[in-house]
Amino acid sequence: MPIKVLAFAGSPRRHGNSETLLDWVLDGMTADKDLVIEKIALTDANINPCKGCNACEKLNKCVQRDGMDIYHNKIIEADVILLSSPIYCMGIASQPKALIDRAQVFRSRKYVLKLPVVPSERKGKRLGVFLASAGQNWDHVFEAAIPSVKCFYHVIDIKDADISYLMINGVDEKGAIEHHPTAKTDAEKLGRDVIAELRKRLA
Repeated sequence: MPIKVLAFAGSPRRHGNSETLLDWVLDGMTADKDLVIEKIALTDANINPCKGCNACEKLNKCVQRDGMDIYHNKIIEADVILLSSPIYCMGIASQPKALIDRAQVFRSRKYVLKLPVVPSERKGKRLGVFLASAGQNWDHVFEAAIPSVKCFYHVIDIKDADISYLMINGVDEKGAIEHHPTAKTDAEKLGRDVIAELRKRLA
């Protein structure tokens, strides 16, 4: 069975630093040929903000009909889900934040309706990866984004211990990450390591 890789490029600026980091991780993954990789640019994904209506607590689905209709099932079916984002105003960008907020339907399913998000045999076998870039060099520049990211993965049944992170600061202008001394090597290694771990879990 091929491993299903679902990658969300979260920046509104296509092919910038965070998406380049995502592409490098995917390049590392492709050393394993038995993969199905789908990459989605959230700026083109037609995912509306959550309305906060809580209808999903009764309906087990969102009342909105938009791009999330497509990505809902892809999130459930994927073996590894990658999310990349630049840091804007000390937090995650609005495009990935809309995706995270629309994951409310999974939270309702899991905690209100007491229904499974993924089949029991797949629990503990899925992995998450968060990739981020930031212009500032501050050590704490990523801290506000991480709780939202953990929440997203938690409601889709990926545990904190199964999330990998690669976050590069000090890269502001488009393409600046290309000159970072370790980002590409670290990203490609992360891709290889994630697929190797998945192979163990799915064996």
